[in-house]
Amino acid sequence: MDGVGLLTVFVLSVFIGFEVISKVSTTLHTPLMSGANAIHGVILVGAIIVTGQADGLELVLGLIAVVLATVNMVGGFVVTDRMLQMFKPRQAPRASSDERPKA
Repeated sequence: MDGVGLLTVFVLSVFIGFEVISKVSTTLHTPLMSGANAIHGVILVGAIIVTGQADGLELVLGLIAVVLATVNMVGGFVVTDRMLQMFKPRQAPRASSDERPKA
């Protein structure tokens, strides 16, 4: 495929991805994010295996890709965890030992 064809596929995938993600309801976003993180973990393992057999420029690019993918995956899990914390009921603040009820 030539450069124009690859660019066309990339632009179309960006538009389709944006439309699909923007149509996801808020309720489904957390499970969708968790599933995407799990898939990304499998892809990351494959990238590590491929990078382990590379040398030269491919090794450097592979290592950069593995580091960026790891940051992306960990960040996704952090965001998912924070979103799940939003659904937990809030606890009432406890009175400290210094504060005594007035008679």
